[in-house]
Amino acid sequence: MKKIEAIIRKTKFEEVREALLDAGIEFFSFWDVRGAGQTREGRMYRGVVYDTSIIERTLLSIIVRDKNVEKTVLAIMKAARTGEIGDGKIFISSIDESYRIRTGEFGDESLYIKGKEE
Repeated sequence: MKKIEAIIRKTKFEEVREALLDAGIEFFSFWDVRGAGQTREGRMYRGVVYDTSIIERTLLSIIVRDKNVEKTVLAIMKAARTGEIGDGKIFISSIDESYRIRTGEFGDESLYIKGKEE
């Protein structure tokens, strides 16, 4: 199992959510976050210059089975990409174990509903 964390532009959240649903990823957690990046670039919007290093972002946290990592990452990358500075980052880490509290299922079985396995 893997944990995929993606920091994306807040404005791309709905597109990424739809792409994840299309890829069969039906549950994930997300938070609105702010961060400061390395790149310092001033942008003008309606006559006001603002610093692009501090932009509102959304942090997605998704736990998937190993076989679903690639399609999840590709869905995020395709939907979140604008080609401009600040599109975000994706991090992948290993998950040792997972438990479904309600049923006591553990491992991969705790990540999907029986009969709806992917």
